[in-house]
Amino acid sequence: MNRIARTTRTGRTVRAAVTTLAVTGLALGLGACSEAAERVDKAVTDEVDKAVNENYEVTYEVTGKNIDTIDFHGGGGEAMEPKIETVEKPTLPWKKTVTLRGIMPPAVMPVALGAEAEVTCKIIYKGEVIKEETDAGRAAAGGCVAVSPIAG
Repeated sequence: MNRIARTTRTGRTVRAAVTTLAVTGLALGLGACSEAAERVDKAVTDEVDKAVNENYEVTYEVTGKNIDTIDFHGGGGEAMEPKIETVEKPTLPWKKTVTLRGIMPPAVMPVALGAEAEVTCKIIYKGEVIKEETDAGRAAAGGCVAVSPIAG
């Protein structure tokens, strides 16, 4: 065999080997990327599941004058459709600690009626006020709605 034929054949062999290595490396790399993506997806899913199922406590506080009713999320119902509980003619100051789940937003909505209506509401999580509102007037509604501290 002459020198040119050997060089051409050697070049083809080298190119074939390099191509095979490149394709193998790409396949392994894509497999690793796919596995990494699956691990990330699983981690995110695990965190969402944990957040949705994790319980947390908040304390609602309401003060003011002439407060007629207080509506609040008490922990029942679904995360995005919480059951609303109501207290009629509450004794003030009013305070209630509830256990909520996951992404359910803590919410307290006092309504005051009368010439000197005043209302202040607070939502407290782990000793810190996460939401506070005040309103006054003939009909005052000082609704406090916060993002779930588990989701936020």
